Amino acid sequence: MAPDVVVIGGGPAGAISSALLARAGARVRLLERDFFPRYHIGESISSSCRAIIDLVGAREKIESRGYQVKEGLLLRWGAERDWTINWPDLFGDQVRSWQVDRADFDDVLLKHAADQGVEVVQGAQVRKVLFDGDRAMGVEWTHDGRPRESPADFVVDASGRAGVLSSQHFRDRRPHDVFRNVAIWGYYRGGALLPRTPRGGINVISALNGWYWVIPLSGDVYSVGFVTHQDHFLARRPEFPSQKAMFLTLVAESETVAELVADGRFEGEARVERDFSYSADSFCGPGYFIAGDSACFLDPLLSTGVHLAMYSGMLAAASILSAHAGEVTEREALGFYESHYRNAYGRMFSMVAGFYEQYRGRNSYFWLAQRLARGQYPELMRKRGGDSPVPSDGAFASITSGLTDLDDATRVGGAAPLDAMVLASELVTGKTGNAGKGGRTGKGGSGTGHPDADDATGLYLVTEPRLGIGKAVEPVAPR
Repeated sequence: MAPDVVVIGGGPAGAISSALLARAGARVRLLERDFFPRYHIGESISSSCRAIIDLVGAREKIESRGYQVKEGLLLRWGAERDWTINWPDLFGDQVRSWQVDRADFDDVLLKHAADQGVEVVQGAQVRKVLFDGDRAMGVEWTHDGRPRESPADFVVDASGRAGVLSSQHFRDRRPHDVFRNVAIWGYYRGGALLPRTPRGGINVISALNGWYWVIPLSGDVYSVGFVTHQDHFLARRPEFPSQKAMFLTLVAESETVAELVADGRFEGEARVERDFSYSADSFCGPGYFIAGDSACFLDPLLSTGVHLAMYSGMLAAASILSAHAGEVTEREALGFYESHYRNAYGRMFSMVAGFYEQYRGRNSYFWLAQRLARGQYPELMRKRGGDSPVPSDGAFASITSGLTDLDDATRVGGAAPLDAMVLASELVTGKTGNAGKGGRTGKGGSGTGHPDADDATGLYLVTEPRLGIGKAVEPVAPR
C-alpha cells in the first residue's frame, strides 16, 4: 500500500519532495501558507538543480519560461585576480542552470507537483505536527477559517524559515554567530557583467565590510545586492532616510558595481533580509523529515539555498519510499537522510567560512575543496613545477555547483559522515589535524549529531527503475 504523506510548504523543497513521492505512487497532500506566485529572493540556481528537475520531469516546463541560462560564475575576491568558474569548460556542455524569477520558478514547480497528482492546498496554515510519542502522525491545520487534521505515515516539513518542527516544535534551530549578516538588494533595468564572466554567470565582488552580487535576469534586469555583518549594517542605517537611499549609496561605494550598473536604471524599492545562517540539531526523526530552509540555511555567498532545498527534498522522498517499502529500515533511512543532507550543508558551510577569510588566497580554498570532495576529483588536480600537484578549481566548482553532493548520494558508501565544520575551522584558524575529532557528535562520533547516522554506511541513492535507497551487498567501510 502506498504511503500517505503530508508536506508542509510549497517552495522548492516541498514541491520537489511531493512531486517525486506522487510520481512513485504515494498519496501526498501539500499545505502551503501563501498563494503562489509570491516573491522570493534566491535567483541564482546551481547546476545540480537541473539534474533534480530532470528527475522530477519538469525540465521542459522550466526551459519554456525563458530564464537567463547560467554557465558559471566570476569572483573578484580580496586581493586575488578574478576567478572564472566555467561549468561547461570543466564538466561538459550539459552542466548549466538558470538565473530565475523565483516567484515564477517556484510557481512552475508547485504546479508541476499538482500535475503529478499532489493535492496542493494554498492558504493553509499548519498549526502543529501531531505526534504519538516520538513519532509524527500527521498535522493540524486550518483553511478558510476551518480547523482540520490530516493523518500521515510521514510528514515532510519544508516550511522554510517558519520552521514548523525545528523552530516552533523542537526549538532546536540555532544561529551561526559567525554569519550574523544582513543583505540589502534591489533591481536595475540594464547593466553589465565583468569581462570573462561565463554566459549568464553571477558576479561576486568582495568589499572591505562585505560583498556584492550582480545577477543577470531575463529581460535585461539585474539583481544587485550587498551582504554585510549586522553590526556594520545597523551602525550605518541611521545615516540614510530610507533603505533605498542606503542601498544606492552602498552601490556607489563599490567602483566595480557602480560601473556595472552605470547604464542601468534602478527600479522599485530596496529590500532587506537578516540573520541568514542557522541549522537544526537534527534533520529528521521517526515519521518526519525536515527539508530545505526549515532545517538549515547558509549565507547566500555561494548561491546554495535552492540546491540544498531541492537536494533535501529528493533525499526525503527517496528515504520515505524505501523505508515504507521495507527496502531499508526506517532507522537506516533516517541515517541516510541525516548524513547526506548534513554533509552537503557542512561542505557549503566550510567553503563560505573559507571565503570570509578573504586574504588566504585562492589555493587555500581549492585545497579545502579537494579535501571536502574526499579526493573524488584527482583528474582535476593540475601540476606546477615538477610532479607536485596543486589544486585546480575543479573540486571547488563541483562543490559549489552541488555536483559533489549528487555524486556522494549515488556512491556506495557515500553517506560516511564528514565533519566539514572542523575543516572550516582549520581553514580559518590555520590549525590542522582535527577533522573528525571535534564538533557535536552522535553515535559512533559521526559528527552529524544524529544517533542513526552510522546506519547509513553502505546506503546510496538510486533513481532507476524508481527513486529509493540502495544497499550494498557487502559491508562498506566509511570513507
